[in-house]
Amino acid sequence: MDAAAQPTPDYPRTTRTTPTRRADRARYDSATVHAILDAEFVCHLGFVADGAPVVLPTLYARVDRRLYLHGSTGSRPMRTIDGERVCVTVTIPDGIVLARAAMHHSVNYRSVVAHGIAHRVTDPAERAVALDALVDQVAPGRSADCRPANAKEHAMTAVLRLDLDEVSAKVRTGAVADEPEDLELPHWAGVIPVRRTLGAPVPDGALAAGTPLPGYLSHRA
Repeated sequence: MDAAAQPTPDYPRTTRTTPTRRADRARYDSATVHAILDAEFVCHLGFVADGAPVVLPTLYARVDRRLYLHGSTGSRPMRTIDGERVCVTVTIPDGIVLARAAMHHSVNYRSVVAHGIAHRVTDPAERAVALDALVDQVAPGRSADCRPANAKEHAMTAVLRLDLDEVSAKVRTGAVADEPEDLELPHWAGVIPVRRTLGAPVPDGALAAGTPLPGYLSHRA
């Protein structure tokens, strides 16, 4: 997709969200950004601790123009980055691109990078929304079909909020991009699609007899 055909941006471009290479793959429209975020549930949270960079995988959920991340109240990010600058990334691989030339091997992907200040969520109403969203991000509909956290569990769980103000997506689609002089080389070239599939639910060994499979999981059976 060339720049003229891209959707109208509604996230502002900044120096941090403008790629220095292949800027034509960047997207700033909320439809693209939100669709990528909604398709995943694991992100990578980057921050600086004791003067050194740290990147940790964690669960997340999007609610409107906010990301919520959760963890133990004893974990390093939850203890140290309230009010600090962070970077959150989400990447979805869609295909392995095998070219005739080693230089042109690539990956089709969709990704989002969000920059901003992380804030610890302390308001009980907002925490309730965030925790339900985190459960539903993994299995939509699950938050209404499990026991809510009790006071002790709430005390053990911290939630961070990152407002989606400085954010961009980057997308690579399409075929091999070999040089014209390499097209006759005797090497297979093409795209291997990458798809994540969810297996059939496996019931817990202690599940009470007769407990039905919830409707929101029935399509996975």
